[in-house]
Amino acid sequence: MVSLVMELRHLRYFQALAATLNFTRAAEKSHVTQSTLSHQIKQLEEELGVALFERTGKKVILTEAGETLLEQVTPAMRMIDEATWHIREDAEVVKGTIRVGATHSFNIRLVPDCVAAFLNRHPSIRVVVEELSGNEITERLKQNKIDFGISYRPRDHTDLHFEPLFNEELKLVVGRNHPLAGRKKVRMVELQMIRMTLLPQYFSTRQILDECFAAARIEPQVVVELNSVMPMIELVRKTDLATIVSEMVLTRADDLRVIPIEDPTPMRTPGLLWVRGQPQSEAIRHFITSVRRYSSAHPQM
Repeated sequence: MVSLVMELRHLRYFQALAATLNFTRAAEKSHVTQSTLSHQIKQLEEELGVALFERTGKKVILTEAGETLLEQVTPAMRMIDEATWHIREDAEVVKGTIRVGATHSFNIRLVPDCVAAFLNRHPSIRVVVEELSGNEITERLKQNKIDFGISYRPRDHTDLHFEPLFNEELKLVVGRNHPLAGRKKVRMVELQMIRMTLLPQYFSTRQILDECFAAARIEPQVVVELNSVMPMIELVRKTDLATIVSEMVLTRADDLRVIPIEDPTPMRTPGLLWVRGQPQSEAIRHFITSVRRYSSAHPQM
């Protein structure tokens, strides 16, 4: 029993250091001295027989073994946390305000569902949700204007921690009279001559699509760019244009056709985003757990 407790403590310290990549901040997050945390990490590395971190001066980097351990340990530790919090939730009255930034896709279904379930358990908490682009979410996090984001992995922001939730497939959406409406699937190369409406190129989703277009060696005919998904969907309904979006944004698709794309299949990974090492209130931790729980129960959403 003592061994199990020690192992859990070691893994808590390991997760804290992996999240912050800074011994001082990891020690503060773990409420221990820096020497204690360093000693515990060293014990874990000795027990496993591998180095989990590379230390160059003040710089700390996860080794390949560390990355593997983090990937395997995170789901297990999450299950332990959720089980513990679930037991405590009914006995605790959690108060406070949660500030969330979410992209449009998540604000349609995921965020309302999570907020509704969360408020049933914690009616004393105030939730403020802002619908923002991915770039706006990263900026507001750095400015401490929101507590966490529900978005996609940012590029070149090592000061932000990203926790993936699930993989999401982007699909072709056309009107019922479109030439491709009867297809069960379509290859990316077949979109060469298809007139399309897409998000502008500063959106991460568009960047993912452009990478897929380049891989298929095509240049689609993007005749309309809109910075919001719902107007794109309405345009598809009323014209011969096609678009590529997450099926999550389609609230009524009776007059639309949704077609999987292959060779390559455009994929994106939504997740939780927050500033590394930033203290999280009890209310925020509970809400993040609710998002994780909902994502696990609705992996395809």
